[in-house]
Amino acid sequence: MDILLGCFLGLAAWFLVRVVFFGFYTVNQSERAVKTRFGRAVRVPGNKTTLDDPIAEFLRPEEKPRYTWPQVRVIQPGGPYFRMPWEKVHKVSIATTTVNMALDLESPSANENGTRLEAVTKDQLNTGLTGQIRYRVGEANLYSFLFGIKKPFVHVLAYFVSVLRQRIASFEAKTAPDATASSDAVPAGSEMAGISINDLRKNLRDLNEYMDHECRSSPARYGVVLDASLITGIDPPPEVESALAAINTAHNQVSSDISLAQAGADQRVVQSRRAVEIETLRAEAEVQPIKSLAAELTELHRAGPNILSAYLRNVRLALYEKAQQIFAEAGK
Repeated sequence: MDILLGCFLGLAAWFLVRVVFFGFYTVNQSERAVKTRFGRAVRVPGNKTTLDDPIAEFLRPEEKPRYTWPQVRVIQPGGPYFRMPWEKVHKVSIATTTVNMALDLESPSANENGTRLEAVTKDQLNTGLTGQIRYRVGEANLYSFLFGIKKPFVHVLAYFVSVLRQRIASFEAKTAPDATASSDAVPAGSEMAGISINDLRKNLRDLNEYMDHECRSSPARYGVVLDASLITGIDPPPEVESALAAINTAHNQVSSDISLAQAGADQRVVQSRRAVEIETLRAEAEVQPIKSLAAELTELHRAGPNILSAYLRNVRLALYEKAQQIFAEAGK
């Protein structure tokens, strides 16, 4: 009897300590928590999934059945909260984290100790990429982060790298609508037209924007939000760096010569236009008095033939006054 009483008191003491002293918990400001009961996450009412959330709008139609995750009840910061012994609380930090995009969480020594990521361009050059990624845990899809994927950060970084390498391998610079009007236009058939590293360096902003656009579906996929990607450097292989620098120098010289030639041609065109305008004005100035005289003579002729004869006589007398010598035809 004493043994049974001792066991009962022991169980009661264990239950009291387990529930009272270890049953309360708090959630920090930078954390969110999800509670499980007998290993099953507590869902929101209505059995809603991530497809009912706006984060699913960036998923392609064929991806939606694969990335259908249940929505769980998220415990907000505060407390103290209480949990029963058969319940377990999973806390996760939602603070934004910045990492080198070359970091391999499974193999830290890879990618030159996580400092430089290699990728192959469309012209088969093995180039090195440097930059950073900012990410955080998405509160709208904590089920995927906690229970759907074994190593979500590793998965997301691998997804980012695969998208980036695919973009590097197929990247082509946007062509200007009027290539002749652009000072940066590359002449067709030149060696510069096939060097994708130059295109990548000139369009880093477009590349970063493309990565941000393509990674918008990561919250619905893996429960991780990629806030921004910042690719800061694209370095060519050492064996082609000197050759690439020489080609760039030649291209800059050619572009300078083309710009000077275009400027000279534009100046000559402007000068020709001005010369045409001046000669046109001079011709109009010479023609205008003749037109005025013709109109005046027409009006005098309409007034009567005697008036026109008197006008001609007056004009002739005025000419006689200005003339120094007069030659008159003698009659036969």
